[in-house]
Amino acid sequence: MSNKDSTKIKSFLERGIENIYPNKEFVEKRLLSGEKLKVYLGIDPTGPTLHLGHAIVLKKLGELQKMGHKIILLIGDFTALSGDPDKTETRKRLTKKDVLKNAKNYKKQASTFLSFSGLNKAELKHNSKWLNKMSFADVVELGSKITVEHMVKRDLFKRRLEKGVPLYIHEFMYPLMQGYDSVAMDVDGEIGGNDQTFNMLTGRTLMKQMKGKEKFVITTKLLEDKEGQKMGKTEGNMVTFEDSPEEMFGKIMSWTDGMIIPGFELCTYVEDEEIKRIEKELLESNPKDLKTRLALEIVGIYHTEKEAEKAKESFNKTFSKKETPEDIPEYEVKNRTLLVDILLEKGVVESKSEFRRLVEQGAILDTETKEKVTDIKFVIQKNTTFKVGSRRFLKVVV
Repeated sequence: MSNKDSTKIKSFLERGIENIYPNKEFVEKRLLSGEKLKVYLGIDPTGPTLHLGHAIVLKKLGELQKMGHKIILLIGDFTALSGDPDKTETRKRLTKKDVLKNAKNYKKQASTFLSFSGLNKAELKHNSKWLNKMSFADVVELGSKITVEHMVKRDLFKRRLEKGVPLYIHEFMYPLMQGYDSVAMDVDGEIGGNDQTFNMLTGRTLMKQMKGKEKFVITTKLLEDKEGQKMGKTEGNMVTFEDSPEEMFGKIMSWTDGMIIPGFELCTYVEDEEIKRIEKELLESNPKDLKTRLALEIVGIYHTEKEAEKAKESFNKTFSKKETPEDIPEYEVKNRTLLVDILLEKGVVESKSEFRRLVEQGAILDTETKEKVTDIKFVIQKNTTFKVGSRRFLKVVV
């Protein structure tokens, strides 16, 4: 093991990492041993595209692959049918068709960070392969390995029970199903966001019980500022792998200033020393300039540097000079089509409730008349360009 490799391992175990189980020293020793370790990331396909939250973990997994370790990207096509329990309510259950449709492009998207070809190619697996085959007797046997006391330690289960929100058996068993993935694949370690800590540690417990093996767990930080403000669907700035360069750039520019340094640490390949310099510069310069650099760095990973620069120009033109961008998607529609139907069909809004909220906030604008859309039943009667929110545009042609 060279000093260069030791430096890579040190950086891997420190940058963007929240916690390591059982401890950092244990994992460092395994990585320094020269042994080829089997490490995985599990993703439930509950949405049609991966997002920057997934990318933070995929980036770390890619580092391990470059060190020569065996990498598995596990699609939770079985666990997604029930879904990881929500903090406040029972999730709407997905169908098998929904799950497979959502996961269709995951491998291609994950290829931004992982190589699925070559001598040390990453492997794609689906947990339905083993969970579908379990009999009721198998499930009872698995349940005998974990106590109720262990399960109710989970914060969201506690909150649901304290508030009297129904907690169903299939939700209670979710960590057990996800934990069994580790046993079925006989892995050495698992990596995931720190919001998955409980589920991953349940897998660690099962590995001890059923394999007599110490599985390590590495949790990554979430992208948020010191006040807990984060990127997300609710905030409207969740960056996805399917976003255009312009959409990505605009969303990143809407992040709080407190997310600039975490953004560089978690989402870019900028060197640690350079990030320290940026952190000092942030105290003395305009945060917008550094946020612009962050946006260029991130967009350049998913697209090209040229496209990132073009997105920057478009952003400056649209938001600094208050102009309408040139490359606006154009859609043909029938006369008197409801605007909400167009926005839903084209994925500009995710739901009618989101559309209603935008209308109530005065966030949909006819760029030609400069009038805001105030009617949720607004119909298209002429060729119009709309600005939806702060950075989305579309042109409709009747």
